Amino acid sequence: AEHQHIRYNPLRDDWVLVSAHRVKRPWQGQLEKPPPDDVPRWDPNNPLCPGATRANGEVNPQYEGTFVFPNDFPALQPDAPEPGDSDNPLFRAAAARGVCKVMCFHPWSDLTLPLMSLAEIRAVVDAWAELSAELGASYPWVQIFENKGAMMGCSNPHPHCQVWASSFLPNEACLEDRTQRQHLSQHGVPMLLEYAEQEALRKERLVVENTDWLVVVPYWATWPYQTLLLPRRHICRLQDLREGERDSLASIMQRLLIKYDNLFEVSFPYSMGWHGAPTGPYLEEDCGHWQLHAHYYPPLLRSATVRKFMVGYEMLAQAQRDLTPEQAAERLRSLPEVHYK
Repeated sequence: AEHQHIRYNPLRDDWVLVSAHRVKRPWQGQLEKPPPDDVPRWDPNNPLCPGATRANGEVNPQYEGTFVFPNDFPALQPDAPEPGDSDNPLFRAAAARGVCKVMCFHPWSDLTLPLMSLAEIRAVVDAWAELSAELGASYPWVQIFENKGAMMGCSNPHPHCQVWASSFLPNEACLEDRTQRQHLSQHGVPMLLEYAEQEALRKERLVVENTDWLVVVPYWATWPYQTLLLPRRHICRLQDLREGERDSLASIMQRLLIKYDNLFEVSFPYSMGWHGAPTGPYLEEDCGHWQLHAHYYPPLLRSATVRKFMVGYEMLAQAQRDLTPEQAAERLRSLPEVHYK
């Protein structure tokens, strides 16, 4: 807790430098603006609101729950041509095809997941599982992710996430596939299943838990209040969740996100995303080395206005953090589960 050391991340096969003593240093850097508290519940000029007109001229239905539609500015399209052949292995390119969708969590713009009801969060979980199965029928990777807050590049305050399905396995998916496969081969048990069991016993990095799930600040966390959401049962993909596990997932997500908001009494920014076994052609293969999990990467470090920057040493050498994962977990764990609002 007092001296610098490095910790190994078996999921990414890399290391993070922990320098706990640096958290005491004075701060004279950039201060972020807290998110606005006056977001209108409905705005006809907001393209994610019910009844609003989007950039492509389409009018949203008067939806009352979740709402999924094709991204009007997709990073991946299904009919992209093949790139030309390379004349040198240093200049390789490959085809990239896919689809991008947007999913609104709720018709109200002034709500976020921790302020939604359990039934409304459960509807989000069901929609995630449905999209994962639908797009995963033909695409090898389906990335569900939420960027919350302008600090994390979110361009619209309306509660929503994105779903990108690709014809290729992205870098992080390839890396986690390799490390989890190696762990199962060497130890005979899925890595994150064993890890969840260990964290449940040790409890020093545990934030919240219930019968089916637990949330920890991982031993190898990079971001100050980064968390890892893990099932207790061996589950490969979102669509494999049982009814009860979907209910308990909605509950533990709400508890975690309320704690996040309560930490600095602000709508807590983060990027989160689900990682599960590859789909498409991989559905016919044995993916037992995979364990479903969700990553939460929040940038805030000291307050609602001071964030962690990944620059300098992090970009040129390796990841570094000031607050130990144990200190972060203890602080999150001690926070109330009733929203400060």
